[in-house]
Amino acid sequence: MHVRTLLAACVASLTIGVLSSASAQEEKSPRYVALDRARGLYSEPASGTATTAFLAIHRTSDFLLHPTCRELPKRGYAALCMNTRFVNNEAAVDWDRIALDVKAGVEFLRAQEGIEHVVLLGHSGGGPTLSFYQAVAENGLGFCQDSRKLVPCKDDLADLPAADGLILADAHPGVPVILLRSLNGAVLDETPGRFDPSLDPYRVENGYDSAGSSNYSPEFQERYFAAQSARMNRLIEVAEERMRAIRAGAGPYPDNDIFVIPHGGNPGPGPGGASQLHSLDTSVALRSTSRPRKLLKNDGSIVEEVVVSVSPAELDTKESTSAFDRGTKLLTLRSFLSTQAVRSRNSLDGIDHCSSNNSTICALASIEVPVLVAGMGGYLFIRDAEEEFEAAATDDKDLIYIEGATHGFSPCVACNPDPLAFSNSEKNLFDYVADWTSRRFGR
Repeated sequence: MHVRTLLAACVASLTIGVLSSASAQEEKSPRYVALDRARGLYSEPASGTATTAFLAIHRTSDFLLHPTCRELPKRGYAALCMNTRFVNNEAAVDWDRIALDVKAGVEFLRAQEGIEHVVLLGHSGGGPTLSFYQAVAENGLGFCQDSRKLVPCKDDLADLPAADGLILADAHPGVPVILLRSLNGAVLDETPGRFDPSLDPYRVENGYDSAGSSNYSPEFQERYFAAQSARMNRLIEVAEERMRAIRAGAGPYPDNDIFVIPHGGNPGPGPGGASQLHSLDTSVALRSTSRPRKLLKNDGSIVEEVVVSVSPAELDTKESTSAFDRGTKLLTLRSFLSTQAVRSRNSLDGIDHCSSNNSTICALASIEVPVLVAGMGGYLFIRDAEEEFEAAATDDKDLIYIEGATHGFSPCVACNPDPLAFSNSEKNLFDYVADWTSRRFGR
């Protein structure tokens, strides 16, 4: 389920301060907040004064009605749900500018009466967004101007106010990793419709099954993961060369240019034109943890076991990856290099995460505040959540998986014949978040 679909109630249709009588009993009317170039809705508990506030934001998705600002005020917390200056505009993104929007949100929360602690809640693309912010806030410009970065940050990110904690809720490892794993590795010469048959994941002889889970051999997977990296590295070379030409005054424009990636997928949970092997083949390693981890069952109990995604194989990516609307990424040179590019040897476990500033895993290695990582058992970021937990430098860290939860936290009804099998997924997530936070910061 796409995050934008989850939050589809549009801001234009929202009358600020007017809620249903049932909602009004649970929380105060949210307050609209203008934060320089960003926007937000601030929600508080119906009674009492919160001492801890959450901030939720994404790179481009509309988060004003994110469940953080519905569920956490019910549990005694304040919450600010924000949209960045790049909301619904992927091509316009200049990655490090988003940290200035987060800064405005943190400063707003620090200024609210009674608020003593601020916790960042990074859902989906909010994970790399907020982990990047916190890493720079704790470590300064040295973190984001590292010589390994494809695009170093600008100097105006100095002295960001740090948050007190970070929660990653089905946060992906970084937009560049998502693009890397979504690239069709069989594409030849960036020409739409031209593929290397031996690498084509949609050929039956390579393991493809249009009716259920595909079955790619270890040998094919190894070659495909390497081919995805080779394609990404070529794209980076082309983009950097074109950007150098622009800086030298030899480009068609003086500032930037369009950058098109066919068969590259489009952002968002669900296929979106993405040729990810682990969305096609349910046996690929990315769909399970490497060892037993905590799983929060639907009845509220916690068990330890190897967690395996219960989400079924995606069956429509063959059609969508060939489409223009769903299978082609329309970016600019700047948005690609700053936000979507990462160097790698293979797309499974050979990624140079710190070559990009858009990297949850790289950022976590430089963060010391308490960290909670929550993976959704009905989606595809199972191994990613585990790797994020392992990468976190802090001594105070926790990892939990929510049984049967989709990427948007709702129950995965397609994952089990019983429609009520995972009915408590959202409640269980926010109950766990509230308890984890209370034990560290209070309410």
